[in-house]
Amino acid sequence: MSGVRHGRKGSGTDQSGGFLDGAAPNAFDAGRSRRGNDNVKSSARTDGSSVSPDDAASQPAKPSRARHANAGHRERLRERLRSGGPEAIPDYELLEMVLFGAIPRADTKPVAKELIRTFGSFAAAVHAPAPRLLEVKGVGERVVAEFRLVRATAARLAREDIRHRPVLAAWTQVLAYCRTTMAHADVEQFRILFLDKLNRLIADEMQQKGTVDHTPVYVREVVKRALEVSATAIILVHNHPSGDPTPSRSDVDMTKQIIAAAKPLGIVVHDHIIVGRDGHASFKNLGLI
Repeated sequence: MSGVRHGRKGSGTDQSGGFLDGAAPNAFDAGRSRRGNDNVKSSARTDGSSVSPDDAASQPAKPSRARHANAGHRERLRERLRSGGPEAIPDYELLEMVLFGAIPRADTKPVAKELIRTFGSFAAAVHAPAPRLLEVKGVGERVVAEFRLVRATAARLAREDIRHRPVLAAWTQVLAYCRTTMAHADVEQFRILFLDKLNRLIADEMQQKGTVDHTPVYVREVVKRALEVSATAIILVHNHPSGDPTPSRSDVDMTKQIIAAAKPLGIVVHDHIIVGRDGHASFKNLGLI
């Protein structure tokens, strides 16, 4: 609509709405116009900061056909998940649904598809480092936080499967937990599962973080910590960011040193598991323990 108000007949305007000679807009109209401009200015950020992609997408907006279409699409995805289960949802659509919370109004499909294209899979996208995620168009800090929440939830669920059971009787769950927590990490991590005399989990601790192809392991610290938590057995776990879980010569040598130091103290090393995106390797199954 035009910003000019049409006056009534006999109030300083002609019947066509134009102002007569010498007439001017009334003070009420001029004031309202200025206030409108002020409101527009006040809506802009004054601190010079920029708005992240997911923040911009979450800003209140007037109802539109696009928003109604997005709402309908989201509900259809939810219905497919309810009726068909997770197998009815491909990776990119599952990722779309994860993004609903971080991007509440905009269409999440383009962002989800770009994440899959960039990282290759749902799991790889969710585990991607924050700096790399932020390079993807449409991804901001809210998406990074949402993915961190997904990772934490998955790790908690996997750990519950082994927490109150003899670990050696739940080996499949142990491997699933190790892969969930470490397989997609971008640097090497060294983790120890500490067990009691019934082989139940006492503690699960990450001892070291290293580089893309090395993490320092101190034999003395491993044994010391086992004694501190009263463990009678341990399982060593580390990851290979390259994806290939094949043990290196240094992996084998380090494992033998820990076994030699732990044995006189009554601490058994049940296994050393290496996990990667391409699978896992068990020193016990390979005959290295």
